[in-house]
Amino acid sequence: MQSSKKYELRSPSRYHGVLNAPHRAFLRSIGLNDIDIYKPLVAVATAWSEAGPCNYHTLMLANVAKEGARQVGLTPLVYPTMVVNDNIGMGSEGMRYSLVSRDLIADMVEAQFNAHAFDALIGIGGCDKTTPGMLMAMARLNVPSIYVYGGSAEPGFYKGMKLTIEDVHEAIGAYLSKKISEDELLQVEMRAHPTVGTCAGMFTANTMASIGEALGMSLLGSASPTATSSRRIMYVRETGKAISQLIELGIKARDIMTYEAFENAITLLMATGGSTNAVLHLLAIAREAGVKLTLDDFDRISKRVPLIASLRPGGDYVMADLDAVGGVPLVLKKLLEGGLLNGDVLTVHGKTMKEALEEYKLPNVPHDNIVRDVKHPFKPTGGIRILKGSLAPQGAVIKVAATNITRFEGQAIVYDSEDDAFKGIENNEVKEGMVVVIRYEGPKGGPGMPEMLRVTAAIMGAGLNNVALVTDGRFSGATRGPMVGHVAPEAAVGGPIAVVENGDKILIDVENGRLELEVSQEVIEKRLKDWKPKEPRYKWGLLAKYASLVSQASEGAVTKPI
Repeated sequence: MQSSKKYELRSPSRYHGVLNAPHRAFLRSIGLNDIDIYKPLVAVATAWSEAGPCNYHTLMLANVAKEGARQVGLTPLVYPTMVVNDNIGMGSEGMRYSLVSRDLIADMVEAQFNAHAFDALIGIGGCDKTTPGMLMAMARLNVPSIYVYGGSAEPGFYKGMKLTIEDVHEAIGAYLSKKISEDELLQVEMRAHPTVGTCAGMFTANTMASIGEALGMSLLGSASPTATSSRRIMYVRETGKAISQLIELGIKARDIMTYEAFENAITLLMATGGSTNAVLHLLAIAREAGVKLTLDDFDRISKRVPLIASLRPGGDYVMADLDAVGGVPLVLKKLLEGGLLNGDVLTVHGKTMKEALEEYKLPNVPHDNIVRDVKHPFKPTGGIRILKGSLAPQGAVIKVAATNITRFEGQAIVYDSEDDAFKGIENNEVKEGMVVVIRYEGPKGGPGMPEMLRVTAAIMGAGLNNVALVTDGRFSGATRGPMVGHVAPEAAVGGPIAVVENGDKILIDVENGRLELEVSQEVIEKRLKDWKPKEPRYKWGLLAKYASLVSQASEGAVTKPI
């Protein structure tokens, strides 16, 4: 299966012919010769940074991808993009730059690719926003493209328990509530993330890497090997080789990223209990691909796809465990056999999903504790549900894979920022049975829609198991409990969440997909009429610019030209 139109290379118009002598002179100055210049020119865009473990090693991986591309007669050149490390920014002003970085990465990849007339694109990423940023750029550029992941960290161990960064955040809540000592908190901190690579659980980075395979944009099996695995090197090298076939067959990114491919991606998300951030990112990637995807698609697929993987934070296992039993292809095969996956979509293998999965060899090992058949799932429906109602007319998101609570009704305790909510937990203002409301933290209000892991982890770590949270901000993929995010419209644009008052009753009804502010519609309308917008937190610089361009969470929080 292949594209119907032969791909026309871009580089000849920039580098071939007498009049392009100045352009060739610059390529010669970095060591390229005539043979190199007249081969297809491949961009190896790598999200690289030493400011954290997730992308610390990706510059090395870029050179491995170059090696593979050279072996099949291409001329690869590396360029970097930025990285915002989510965990380091968590709970601080730095987190406001996290979602912003996704769109900046897409812009940086586009700018460098088009400015230098590359023919094809290999993207390498790690931390949460780097994968969707790369995939957005690929969809936007619509050239032969493959994404390859940098890999997750090994899990840590303490007192016989497997650790991830989630445990450090929850240990803070346990320390604040005097359940553990400062020394025990330090021991967890020292052991939780022992190697380079992304967070070990099925948090946002691993979710998006897995989606890369389900979408058809990554080589099968490439998401799950750890950053320290020799198989990681192998997959990166093979990615460098595989881009040649896409060029020869004329297969471009949008040939792969069809509506049906996005349905497969959502199916994989629901089956694995992946991060709620994937909802935002898939909406954003689809928009770049010209595919009309909505929250209704997520809700429809969630109702028919069971949760078949037990992965943290909703389950017991980490990405390295999934890798040992077959990785993402194991899950995809289960879904295909259960009639839940479209096997006819095209992939970067140059084959259909069904053909590629048939050729993929799975290890013959027991796996029912980690991945089950669709007829015997861990939960009968998907890991994420979309909620709508008087509190979220345009929609909100809850990760049901990470909680057993399907209905919650309680009195609101309202905070106008994440910091205020964290202080409220520190001061024991939050009691069992309450619904914590955090607002003015949406795409515009944050700005940047920061993640609330510091607050949600503090709630869980403090043992407040009968407390829910509702916010127009986001959650980390490591968040667990009855936590509702992405409320749209957000408070900053006058959504109903802006007029919730302390003591109001809020209903979270997962089974019926409802999020209701239990006061009369007349009262809500009167409050909204009296509501006045807050002064923006930033009036200059990148965050102010982003706030002026960004859409609501229900549209993927994408930046739209005015």
